[in-house]
Amino acid sequence: MKLFAFIASSLLYLIPVALSASSSPDKFEQYQSVSRVAPIELDDLSYDDITSKPRDYHAVVILTAMEARFGCVLCRDFQPEFDLIARSWNKGSKSDDLKLLFGTLDFNNGKAAFQRLMLQTAPVLLVFPPTVGPYAKVDDSPLRFDFSGPISADQVYAWINRHLPDGPKPPLVRPINYVRIASGITVLMGAVSLFTVLSPYILPIVRNRNLWAAFSLIAILLFTSGHMFNHIRKVPYVVGDGRGGISYFAGGFSNQFGMETQIVAAIYAVLAFSTIALAMKAPRIADNKSQQVAVVIWGIVLLGTY
Repeated sequence: MKLFAFIASSLLYLIPVALSASSSPDKFEQYQSVSRVAPIELDDLSYDDITSKPRDYHAVVILTAMEARFGCVLCRDFQPEFDLIARSWNKGSKSDDLKLLFGTLDFNNGKAAFQRLMLQTAPVLLVFPPTVGPYAKVDDSPLRFDFSGPISADQVYAWINRHLPDGPKPPLVRPINYVRIASGITVLMGAVSLFTVLSPYILPIVRNRNLWAAFSLIAILLFTSGHMFNHIRKVPYVVGDGRGGISYFAGGFSNQFGMETQIVAAIYAVLAFSTIALAMKAPRIADNKSQQVAVVIWGIVLLGTY
């Protein structure tokens, strides 16, 4: 009789344990069946149910405020990114024992949860670790991700993966943007057509040696005179000399002013054009006397500037 009483009491003890252990997988399967494509739309009751103990799965819940009257631009901007994370996870290949649910709790549907968590801002991302099973943690308090600014799905997905057990996980897969591809093809075809039509007018300009020589000479004059130095150091244009006048040239090494750069560039330009005139223009003058005069004038300009 005592043996029968002991067996009966043992069964009464084991039945609730077995029921509690089997309820979590049933609950996971129930929620997973409605979250194949997008996160689960939660309310106060379903939020309490999905985060209740015991649970043998991870639960990722974003608490948001989507209505325009709340003015949460970040909530509306990140929601498609969160949907992408959930869709990539649900459609990807992963370990059978790694269970993860994604849910969205809007303020209108979860005011009690917002008040209980004492949330003053949104969105807030919570990751609930399992309380039973092979991946159960001693500290089962939710992990919180606060949004300090615009965040991409890649950053949040990487953060979630850091708090999941080791093992293969689905990659984040963005859908193909066919509109962008079509727009790119259209723009490319338009550019090719425009180039084909305008090529008889553009190619002679592009192939003009004098034009490229002028561009090259201007670039050389700019960079040899210290133009990039001015942009990097943010030097002043001119400064006062302390006596009521203006100082155009900086003393010492590794110092210069904006006006100094322009003066040096102008001097280099005069020297360059004088040399070009003596080397290319003067020899082409047919009249000897005019040629001599041009050589003397450009020589005086060159030597005087130097």
